[in-house]
Amino acid sequence: MKKYLLSLLSVLLPILTFAQESTSEKIDAFFKDYTGWFVEWIFKEIPFSDTYSIPWVLIVLIGGAIYFTIYFKFINITGFRTAIRVVQGKYEDIEKHGADTLYGDSTPNEHENIIETLRDDSADGEVSHFQALTAALSATVGLGNIAGVAVALSIGGPGATFWMIMAGLLGMASKFAECTLGVKYRDVGKDGTVYGGPMYYLTKGLKEKGMAGFGKILAILFAVFVIGGSFGGGNMFQANQAAAQFTKLFNIQNENAGMYFGFIMAALVAVVIIGGIKRIASVTEKIVPFMAGIYVLAALIILGANFTLIDDAFGLIYEGAFSGLGIAGGLVGVMIQGIRRGAFSNEAGVGSAAIAHSAVRTKYPASEGIVALLEPFVDTVVICTMTALVIVITNFNGQFMEYGVPIKEGVELTATAFDSVIPHFSIVLTLAVILFAFSTMISWSYYGMQGWVFLFGKGKTSDLVYKILFLVFVVVGSSISLGAVIDFSDAMIFAMVVPNIIGVVILAPIIRRELGKYQDAIEVKHEALEEGAEDLTEHM
Repeated sequence: MKKYLLSLLSVLLPILTFAQESTSEKIDAFFKDYTGWFVEWIFKEIPFSDTYSIPWVLIVLIGGAIYFTIYFKFINITGFRTAIRVVQGKYEDIEKHGADTLYGDSTPNEHENIIETLRDDSADGEVSHFQALTAALSATVGLGNIAGVAVALSIGGPGATFWMIMAGLLGMASKFAECTLGVKYRDVGKDGTVYGGPMYYLTKGLKEKGMAGFGKILAILFAVFVIGGSFGGGNMFQANQAAAQFTKLFNIQNENAGMYFGFIMAALVAVVIIGGIKRIASVTEKIVPFMAGIYVLAALIILGANFTLIDDAFGLIYEGAFSGLGIAGGLVGVMIQGIRRGAFSNEAGVGSAAIAHSAVRTKYPASEGIVALLEPFVDTVVICTMTALVIVITNFNGQFMEYGVPIKEGVELTATAFDSVIPHFSIVLTLAVILFAFSTMISWSYYGMQGWVFLFGKGKTSDLVYKILFLVFVVVGSSISLGAVIDFSDAMIFAMVVPNIIGVVILAPIIRRELGKYQDAIEVKHEALEEGAEDLTEHM
C-alpha cells in the first residue's frame, strides 16, 4: 500500500507545487490540455431540437430515475410517510434488534428482560438516520439551490421550475435504491468504522450475480471518479465561491485575501474531518437544519409579503412548463433546463449519498433507503422551488432579469431578489453560501476518503494522506481562478453516474427484496402493538 501511496504522491506533489508557483491562467491551460477530452466526453450533448441539446449523462440519470420509480411501485410517494416516521425514530427498536426478536416471539414474560439481554446485540453503524440524512444533504444543498436555480430560470424561464420539481420527485426513487445498497453491502471494521458506498455494492453485489470482474472494474472507476470529484467540485469549487462571496461582500482588494480565507477555511474543515463520519455527522446535523431553516424562512417571509402573487407565479410556471413562453427551444428547451438543474442539484443516481447513508445504525438496509428518498424532496422540491418562486414573484415586471437571456452570476441575482423585499439580506445570503460551502466540503471529504481507502487500503496512514491533500486543495481552490479545473471536477462527479446506475439496475431485485423485509418488519411491530404488546422504541 505504501508503494502505491508514494507513487500517487510523486504525481500529485509536482502538480500542487505547480499550482502554487504558476498563474491561474497556466493552471487553467494545463487542465484544459490534458483533461479537455474527458470533459467533452462526459458532457457530450445529444441534440433534441435546433436550439437545445442535452448531455447523455443527464439522460442516464433521468432514465434511471424513471426506471426505479416504476420498478419500486412509486416508492417516492408510497414511502414518504414511512420515511418521516423512520427519521422520527418510530422504528428504532426493530432496526436495532430485529422485529422478529422483539415482537415475533409471543412466549410469556417476553418483555421482562428483553432490553437488558439484547443491549449488546445492536446493529452495525456509526450514525443515526437523521445524522446520515443531514450529512448527505449537506453535500447537495448549497450553491446549486441559490445560484443554479437563477441560472436555470434565466435560460428556461419560470416553466423550468415545474420540470425541476419533476426531476426531484423522480430522483427520490434513485436515492432510495442506491442508499439501500449502500447499507446492504457495507464493510464494518473491527473498531466499528463503516466503509460503504458504490465501491462496495458494485464489488460484492455483482460478485453475487456472477460478475465479479465486471463489478471490480466498475468499483475502481467509481472510486477514481469520487476522489477526483471530492478534490474539485466538492472542495476547490466550494472554497473558491465562498472566498469570492466573502471578498466581494467586504470589498477586499488584497490579492492574497483568497489564500488567507483558504487557510482559515482549511483549518475549520480540518477540525471536523479529522474526527471522521461521527464528527462530520454531529456538525452537519446542526448546520444543515440551521442554514436551510434561515433560507426557507426568508423565502417564506417574501412569499408571505407577496401572497396575492403566488397563484400568478404558479400560473406562469405551469404555462411556461408546457408552452415555453417564447424561450429559445420552446417546450423542449424549458424541460431540459429544469430537469438539468433538478438532477444536478440533488445528485440522485450519482451514488455519492450512498457513502454517507451506509454509516447508519440499522439491521434493515431498506430503512435507510426510505430515509434517503427525503433528500431530493428537501433539496429540489422544497428549497429549489422556494428560490424559484421568490425570483419569479420579485421579477414579475422584469425588474432585474429578462427570461431567455442567460446569466453567469446566479448568487448575485438571487441576492437581488431577496434584497428587494428584505433589505441587506445579501449579507445573510453570503453567510449561507459560506456555510453551504463548508458543509459540502466536509461531506465530500468523507466521500473522497472512502474512495481513497478502497483503492489504497484502510488505515491511519492512508486516511491522513488523503486528509492532508484535501486541506491543501481547500487553500488552492480559494486562491486561484478555476476555469477548466472545475469543468474537469464536474465531469468526474457526473462520471460517477455511469458505473453506479449500471450496478443499481442490475441489483434492483435485491433492493426490492430488502424493501419487502423492512415492510414486513414494520407490519410485525404494528400487529404486535394492536394486540397489546409494549412499544419498545422509548427504551432505546
